[in-house]
Amino acid sequence: MASITRIETGPRMSKAVIHGDTVYLAGIVADDNKQDVTGQTQQILAEIDRLLALAGTDKSKLLRANIWISDMSTFGQMNAVWDAWVSPGNTPARATVEASLATPDYKVEIMVVAAK
Repeated sequence: MASITRIETGPRMSKAVIHGDTVYLAGIVADDNKQDVTGQTQQILAEIDRLLALAGTDKSKLLRANIWISDMSTFGQMNAVWDAWVSPGNTPARATVEASLATPDYKVEIMVVAAK
C-alpha cells in the first residue's frame, strides 16, 4: 500500500499531499491579496513551484489544474501569466471558472495535481 506524506499540515488542511507517485496541492491563493490578477497569479504560481519542489516534482509533470477567478473579464490577464509559466509541451488538463472566493480580495485560486 502506498504511503501518504503531508506537507505543511495545519489544523484544517495540508498545502500538499503525496500518495504514491501523485502530488495533490490545496487551492493556492496569493499572500499579498492587494495585488491585481497578474500579481496574484504570479505569486500563486511561485508558491506552486515551491510546493512541487518540496514534493519532489515540478510543473513539467502537472496532470490537472483547476483555476478559479473572481471576474471572468480578467481571464486574459491570468492566462498571460499562466502561459509564460506553464511548461511548453507539458500542459495539464485544465478548467477555469468564475467563482466567489473566500474573500473579495482574492482574485485567483489555483489547485494542481502532478506526477512525481
